[in-house]
Amino acid sequence: MTTTIQENGNQLIASFNGRLDTAAAVPTTEAVKPLMDAANREIILDCSQLEYISSSGLRIFLSIRKEAAAHGSKVIVKNINSDIRQVFMMTGFISLFEIQ
Repeated sequence: MTTTIQENGNQLIASFNGRLDTAAAVPTTEAVKPLMDAANREIILDCSQLEYISSSGLRIFLSIRKEAAAHGSKVIVKNINSDIRQVFMMTGFISLFEIQ
């Protein structure tokens, strides 16, 4: 699992590649700390290369959303595959995030 963060104007774009499971949760939490530190900016979570997300991964996404909301910003989740969309629907995350 790899996570990269890029700046694009006032946006931060985090790209996830691989499986965001329990084993990947700790290093991913560390990798997304810059998003938490700049939560006043619009955050894009690009999931085009994300193959799987566990409850640990969902907690990371929720933490990012909470921090952004506390700063009056928003989080957009882009390019989720059908399996991840199903997980978002079953857990109610589909209504917590703007999905593109």
